[in-house]
Amino acid sequence: MVRKLDRREFIAATGAIGITGLAGCTGGGDGDEETTTTADEGMDGEETETETTTETGGDGTESRLSWHAGGTGGTYFPLSNEFKSVVEANTDFTLQVQSTGASVENVGSLARGNADFALIQNDVAFFAKNGTGIDAFDGNPVENLSGVATLYPETIHIVTLADTGIEQPSDLEGATINTGDLGSGTQVNATQILEALGIEDFTEQNTGFSQASDQLKNGDIDAAFVVGGWPVGAIEELAATEDVHIVPVEGDNRQAVKDAAPFYADDEIPSGTYGLENPAPTVSVQAMIATNAEQPEATVEAVTEAIFENVDDLTIKTDFISKETAQDGMSIDLHPGAQAYFG
Repeated sequence: MVRKLDRREFIAATGAIGITGLAGCTGGGDGDEETTTTADEGMDGEETETETTTETGGDGTESRLSWHAGGTGGTYFPLSNEFKSVVEANTDFTLQVQSTGASVENVGSLARGNADFALIQNDVAFFAKNGTGIDAFDGNPVENLSGVATLYPETIHIVTLADTGIEQPSDLEGATINTGDLGSGTQVNATQILEALGIEDFTEQNTGFSQASDQLKNGDIDAAFVVGGWPVGAIEELAATEDVHIVPVEGDNRQAVKDAAPFYADDEIPSGTYGLENPAPTVSVQAMIATNAEQPEATVEAVTEAIFENVDDLTIKTDFISKETAQDGMSIDLHPGAQAYFG
């Protein structure tokens, strides 16, 4: 029998690291620069040092902001760099965009003040704020987590290659599956969906999108979960040399997933994406911008305004990102600065 790893224990361990030490260092208001170094668990499971630099002006407003994204092979990282460009072009702020393990890790960074803004999934935001749903947050709500705006559907991709013989969700039984980085929102979604689909016997691997793509190409895994707005760069790169197949989630399987959690919605990957001959039905959650309650109202309002008044300067997910839809699927309370902008 194929060995199944203890997934819930993994999530609990990485999430606990993310939300430990809520009292982070903050800069003063004298115009000086303060540098702090904190130890975080990296994407490879080893402890790494992260240097956080904060500049403040004479009025105490931070001018350099830390923005935590996701893996470089997904959508969060390149989109965050586009946000960096519009914010820096339209405000006095500079953004430091950091690659991370994504949602669950980013919540921890916001909680302890190592990030000023971050991209996370709306389901993970709900779990974190309410202290439920995920072992990492169970009974330990992240009370300073605040919403800014929702952005676009985060499509659940179950990716495999044509020669694996995996055509339907039931074919995942007994497979080796990459469920995403330890502690990431992708891993949370993958474990929920596999349980909803009745897949109990599988071996779990945990890496980011880019590494998962290499694993598929090398035959080290049979399938991988990737959560992100299509087209995801890592899957596009894989499709350039391999015959990619997206395992469909439809019919009773789709309903089972939606019954398992209220934040899943119907979605579809269009034909032509990744070389697909036909559309691939699936489900999605929602990507969103989050911050923490400690951020000044003026800072959050200025950053939010810069992004949503300059959507035309973006190139990623522009069919979805708009001021009019920026509260669709918002799962936690807005920061007062975001509320001031959206009204």
